[in-house]
Amino acid sequence: MVQRYNKGARSERELLAFFHSKNFSVMRSAGSGVNSISPDIITFRNKKGFAFECKAWNGTSVSIPIDKFESLKAWEQNTGMDTFIAWRINGEGWFFIRLDELSKAQSNYTITRKRAFDINRKIEDLFNYNANS
Repeated sequence: MVQRYNKGARSERELLAFFHSKNFSVMRSAGSGVNSISPDIITFRNKKGFAFECKAWNGTSVSIPIDKFESLKAWEQNTGMDTFIAWRINGEGWFFIRLDELSKAQSNYTITRKRAFDINRKIEDLFNYNANS
């Protein structure tokens, strides 16, 4: 469990550093990976913000519990910030999935690796992102 946390925290710091290098103001949530009331990372620049729930996982899918999904949806509605699942896959980089692109299962919301690859929203795509893309 500690190894998974360390991998996740390292990936979050990597994403923070990237956005900071692009002149975004960045913040990592206290209790990231533990609480379900806020996203892991928030970035701002020129009145535009993004929120990210980060996952560093090499499996065939990523899932988040229903309560976390609902919390992220509420965050997005309350703040007006585009909120994404940021999935880092070793050897492939980051993939950014909108919340409405996840599929609801019995006890979670999920996305498969294949679906993330089909969407293929990469970090550079966020710089020209608008919710209608």
